[in-house]
Amino acid sequence: MSRFHWTCESTDGAARAGMLHTAHGPVATPTFMPVGTVGTVKAMTMDAVRSTGAGIVLGNTYHLMLRPGAARVRALGGLHRFMDWSGPILTDSGGFQVMSLGALRRLDQDGVTFRSHIDGSEHRLTPESSTGIQHDLDATITMCFDECPALPAPPEAIAASMRLSMRWAARSREAYVQRTGYGQFGIVQGGTETDLRAESVKALTDIGFEGYAIGGLAVGEGQELMFATLDTTTPLMPQDKPRYLMGVGTPDDLLGSVQRGVDMFDCVMPTRAGRTARAYTERGTLNLRNARHATDARPISPHCDCLACTRHSRAYLHHLFRANEILGPMLLTWHNIAYYQRLMRQIRQAIMDKNLEATAARMRSEWAAQDWTEDEMPQPHIPPIP
Repeated sequence: MSRFHWTCESTDGAARAGMLHTAHGPVATPTFMPVGTVGTVKAMTMDAVRSTGAGIVLGNTYHLMLRPGAARVRALGGLHRFMDWSGPILTDSGGFQVMSLGALRRLDQDGVTFRSHIDGSEHRLTPESSTGIQHDLDATITMCFDECPALPAPPEAIAASMRLSMRWAARSREAYVQRTGYGQFGIVQGGTETDLRAESVKALTDIGFEGYAIGGLAVGEGQELMFATLDTTTPLMPQDKPRYLMGVGTPDDLLGSVQRGVDMFDCVMPTRAGRTARAYTERGTLNLRNARHATDARPISPHCDCLACTRHSRAYLHHLFRANEILGPMLLTWHNIAYYQRLMRQIRQAIMDKNLEATAARMRSEWAAQDWTEDEMPQPHIPPIP
């Protein structure tokens, strides 16, 4: 079994194309991880997720500890077998979810006590228990337990929160059980304060992890400030380890972050959009509820090989959403995940070909175009009835 490590295959400016080697198989980077919070990517079978080319998915400690429980998942063979995913799984530590509970949680130096959003029962998470739960789930990549402060906040509050997270990172590392092909990531915090981000990077690299994440962004600070923070943070991070930007984002967020040296992403946007009739495409975002799609026999995208595009028309998808049929969200979620995976493959190839800047300019220009004209869109293919 290969040890857990990341190898760089090509660079173009700050952007990197590489390969993440794990106990559950390799993952080409840059990569987007579909979010499978409770052991399922919403509205998709794992066969459908595999068909999009996804190489790694995400699960969540907070949600899985509440139901069905980490002990039950472990007894049933671990999260890979439980959810029918043999590839790598990264598990979020639960820190963000716990911190978002507001009045339902109490923070102290040792950890967090909180009440379940499901039934109000009381629970506690510490760096040690979060790490242990992720071990029971058999996570390929374990995340440190951290505090995620609400922004905006005074610099002194962000500094105190970051330093608490760094102490928790050391405890998470101490609790982590080393296994061949598995890894643990530290999480860089510090808001948008350059000096605090630098302090956080140094603290984590002094501890030593298999990979490093950037947390506390995409929480309302805006893309310009997020990119500015990445510009000063990623150059400080180890060059030979994977870099993961948590909870990001739109296609343009992903592209811009790769240009700044990020390798891994996750976000609920493509699945959430699929459930609300929004389709991501090479020509921007379409709302399939709009009346203009009611008689449109064209596919969502002429470049997509997902089931929604190869077997169905925009008109049919429009009908499904208008009729509140569950197949609509299922097909559109499939399409959106397929688009995100295709986008990452195109970005990776551009890095390998060393023409990322030109590729990025073309992508942004096409996103701004907002849909294909009748002349640009090929005639629809109507598949035969089986």
